[in-house]
Amino acid sequence: MKSTSEPLNVAVLDDYQNVALRLADWSQLEDRAIVTVFNDHISNPEALIARLAPFDVLCVMRERTPLPRAIIERLPRLKLIVSTGRRNAAIDVAAAAERGIPVAATGYASAPTIELTWALILASARHIASENASLRAGGWQRAIGADLRGKTLGVLGLGNIGAEVARIGVAFGMSIIAWSQNLTQEKALTAGAALVSKEDLFRRSDILTIHLVLSARSRGLVGAPDLALMKPTARLINTARGPIVDEAALIAALAARKIAGAAIDVFDAEPLGPAHPFRTMDNVLATPHIGYVSEDLYRKFYGDTVAAVRAFLDGAPLPLTPPKT
Repeated sequence: MKSTSEPLNVAVLDDYQNVALRLADWSQLEDRAIVTVFNDHISNPEALIARLAPFDVLCVMRERTPLPRAIIERLPRLKLIVSTGRRNAAIDVAAAAERGIPVAATGYASAPTIELTWALILASARHIASENASLRAGGWQRAIGADLRGKTLGVLGLGNIGAEVARIGVAFGMSIIAWSQNLTQEKALTAGAALVSKEDLFRRSDILTIHLVLSARSRGLVGAPDLALMKPTARLINTARGPIVDEAALIAALAARKIAGAAIDVFDAEPLGPAHPFRTMDNVLATPHIGYVSEDLYRKFYGDTVAAVRAFLDGAPLPLTPPKT
């Protein structure tokens, strides 16, 4: 715990929307902490170390700024890391522990990601973005949308998020199939889904949506052979993590019109590069990793962040340390 006679230097990183100070009561830390908010993102390690060196506490938003061992070991003042959400694979928790630096976590809710998944499914199937662009440019109808009722929704990963996405699919009148390495028929049935093989999942799905945690086992799990099994009318939705899908293989499949389209909220490298093909491909609907970006969840994130810093100052127990995945 930092001595109360000297204020903590607290950095809030990657507040892209400049809302951190508005969505939580930081006055709880008044006179005991000096809070600095950064709205931009730094990718260069040396520049990042130079920025973070003066700070005792780093408050990080999900996985926007990685904190690997090479960064943590060069921040001698660092005494606490607070991460939004229970899981943050971008923090080397072991390296922090070796330095005696606790890594606190905030609460989380899956609803925003579930809702965005369905926003992307519907917008992709009905060409919402391109129709809106046409109307704004003075045009009118330019495409024919795809129906969902009676079609097959494939869910890759039937955990907390995937199961809810599947249940909504049932409400739309879709047939639900699912697969993941550990999925059982019993668990699939509870979500209204039928357990199928990985090959059948890609072969039969009209909409294939991904809801896996990124791990050594899931990285690159969706590759060119899987995409080759998909129908030319099928669409791929990814609100999980970019590296689960072989990005080059997906770009090739989309460029060759092997599948109808993709709706993507997550990418291999974020923020997405300005010249990335996903920014210009006409069969891609891309959003800037906004699955968890909602006002209620941000209030939870930043409110719990303030509570964690206050607990640290008070010498009270900190929220659960997020696992390294």
